[in-house]
Amino acid sequence: MIELKSRLFKQPTTIAFGEFVALMAVMTSLIALTIDAILPVMPLIGSALDVSDSNDLQWLIMAVFLGLSVGQLFYGPLSDYIGRKPAVYIGLSFFFVGSLVCLLAQDLTWMLAGRMLQGFGLAGPRSVSMAIVRDQYEGDQMAKVMSFVMAVFIVVPAMAPALGQAIAWLINWQSIFFMFVLLALGVGIWFAQRQPETLPPSRRAPFSAPFFTRSLKTLLSHPVVVGYTLAAACVSAPFVAYLSMSQQIFQIQYALHEYFPLVFAALALAIGCASVVNGKLVSRVGMGNMAMWAVRIQCVAAMVMLPLTIGYQGHPPFALFIVYCVVTLFCVGILFGNLNAMAMTPVGHIAGLGAAVVGSLSTLVALPASALIGAFYNGTVMPLVMGFGVFSVVTWRLLSWVAKRSTPK
Repeated sequence: MIELKSRLFKQPTTIAFGEFVALMAVMTSLIALTIDAILPVMPLIGSALDVSDSNDLQWLIMAVFLGLSVGQLFYGPLSDYIGRKPAVYIGLSFFFVGSLVCLLAQDLTWMLAGRMLQGFGLAGPRSVSMAIVRDQYEGDQMAKVMSFVMAVFIVVPAMAPALGQAIAWLINWQSIFFMFVLLALGVGIWFAQRQPETLPPSRRAPFSAPFFTRSLKTLLSHPVVVGYTLAAACVSAPFVAYLSMSQQIFQIQYALHEYFPLVFAALALAIGCASVVNGKLVSRVGMGNMAMWAVRIQCVAAMVMLPLTIGYQGHPPFALFIVYCVVTLFCVGILFGNLNAMAMTPVGHIAGLGAAVVGSLSTLVALPASALIGAFYNGTVMPLVMGFGVFSVVTWRLLSWVAKRSTPK
């Protein structure tokens, strides 16, 4: 028993670059898997839990993001104090418990509680993985690593709905949450055995209220951090709404039924392709230029699509809507990796707290807007198209503002 324990929790000293990218991608992709695997079975969950308004089921998605936003403020400072690895273990433990709560839930209240707990737990691997990357890379190199992480990560949301649907068909929808329980254990063992600690005791920060207050003040007074964090929130807001509404739009509005996972996978691959393109070009073009071009294309796409959507009374032809989604989500894929990396660039000395604040603030700002977009869903894609259009314009303005503030005079 003692020998097994020592093997399980032995401290590795090195990890190959490819395995490092894969591990960080898996840790990050647990969020996407937790969100996307239940999308095709949301009507089954609603029926089993006696949910009368289908729009209420959108909270099965947003509850994860709410837990995620709160949890990041906890794990970031914690990982700066006790180290990256212990913080990940704590997060995976909460994810394990949250998955059990969802597995045993008998009503929507308990299900949402479990989903929030899942999100709170996943905040550990999500925010700490960013800090681990920041411990070892910075600037365009960090953006390149994050893009490769995103490229591997995108396979999960592309496959997750089909996986969830297959599990529900073969067994039942509750088994999806049992899969999450097993994943919490498996990822924890992989991380413990293979990933070295990247924050030695000499670089750890005190876990105290004064330090937290000073660091938070530093972060919130830095125009680059604040500007890019708010820009990331504006990108996230309509994207989270898209995730929450995708089942209603594709399965019900466009009557795709069992083909929904295939369409969702194709759209997810648009983000994956963007991450690959970004990883290859960012070192030559620069993060700022990549982000600016992406948001400009997103704005133009929205300006073209909005009048067409109005002309078709909120129900444009499926092919037209898919083309719009591919272009928009490709831009989202470019923006996500770059905006987070640019927001983290000035705060390498407090990477854990920096990752926490950037991730938490962007999600907390995005969620009310996402909920508002989702609440307006009325069987048309008008709320989603308008959401992407409005927030892409705001993102453009924010990027321009940060560029002016950060340009030497």
